[in-house]
Amino acid sequence: MKDIKQLINFGIINIDKSAGPTSFSISKFLRKELGLNKTSHMGTLDPKVTGVLPITLGRACKLANYFITHDKNYVGILHTHKEQDINKLQELIDKHFSGKIKQTPPHRSAVKRAEREREIYNFKFLEALENKRDFLFECSVEGGTYIRKICSDLGDMIGGAHMGELRRTRAGIFDESKIYDLYKFSLAVEEYKKGNDKKLREMIVPAEIAIRQVLKVIEVDKSALKALYTGKPLLKSNIVGKDEVVGKDEVFALFCEKNFIGTYRKTTEEGIFGRAEFVFN
Repeated sequence: MKDIKQLINFGIINIDKSAGPTSFSISKFLRKELGLNKTSHMGTLDPKVTGVLPITLGRACKLANYFITHDKNYVGILHTHKEQDINKLQELIDKHFSGKIKQTPPHRSAVKRAEREREIYNFKFLEALENKRDFLFECSVEGGTYIRKICSDLGDMIGGAHMGELRRTRAGIFDESKIYDLYKFSLAVEEYKKGNDKKLREMIVPAEIAIRQVLKVIEVDKSALKALYTGKPLLKSNIVGKDEVVGKDEVFALFCEKNFIGTYRKTTEEGIFGRAEFVFN
């Protein structure tokens, strides 16, 4: 069994974010409670938005970018300023907010306000409330898509609308099947500090297990480990088994049996298969 301190320093916890706190403040809270130098959240949620907020712990922060860009699922409420027909709203969504769309981040965002392309895989209105001004929807979108902006842009076409409520139900490989609110997390940490790490251990996903689910895996021979741990490139002769699964310039995870070595980017250099982006040593 992996040592709990190693797990804390290279793991991920899927937090069930409540309405109110910022994503940054939740990440900071975990960092303080676990006594870590660094934590980071994988995809900002607005203070009022709830749901899936994976937090990388310790050295796992170096892997955060490999998770952030993956698809996201949401459920929410669109509030219109006038009574609307749900079928008309769906027609507008299908016409203007389906497939690849152009978006400019809202004024209150953590990124530069430059137009960018994002893909909407699915956006469906499920139910209209009796007032015909509140509509339940669910959607699946590319990472980095602003649902609030879709709601306001739709509002511009119908005389006004805004996002009433929103909950993220999935962020890449993380969903609501294994999620913990801050109260349960705090109780687990309290027991851990008293010598019982069972509950905290159950909450943490080892980073080396998670990375296998988002990157292709290449196996390396033990004889190459010493050179790799000093930052040397991965040679094609170091690889065990097939390597055709990795495309040009693609990032992959390197393992030696069950041990995670690091993340590498494939090169076209003669004799060199990949160069390190992150080495776990």
